[in-house]
Amino acid sequence: MRKADLINQISDKTGIPKVDVLVTLETMFKAVKSSLAEGENIYIRGFGSFITKKRAAKIGRNIKKNIAVEIPEHFIPAFKPAKEFMHEIKTSKNIKENNEKEEDDSEE
Repeated sequence: MRKADLINQISDKTGIPKVDVLVTLETMFKAVKSSLAEGENIYIRGFGSFITKKRAAKIGRNIKKNIAVEIPEHFIPAFKPAKEFMHEIKTSKNIKENNEKEEDDSEE
């Protein structure tokens, strides 16, 4: 599902115009990005948490030049689903059927 598909689905289910749904989603995405950039995590009960994870400093290698490169410690965004969310996905029977269909389509 793409963002446009999500907007269409929300608009169809709620009756809210697509433009309003688009503005709302974009505002949510910006709020999530800015909160994580400020070091503040976002917790949505029953859905999950948008958090930042710390990556330790390490030594990498530039393969083309064959030299060691120091990668400083940094933070990356991550999503941690809630227990209810995980349970719903684990018990869903549609996921296995969809994955099998995608595998069949890719083989052809």
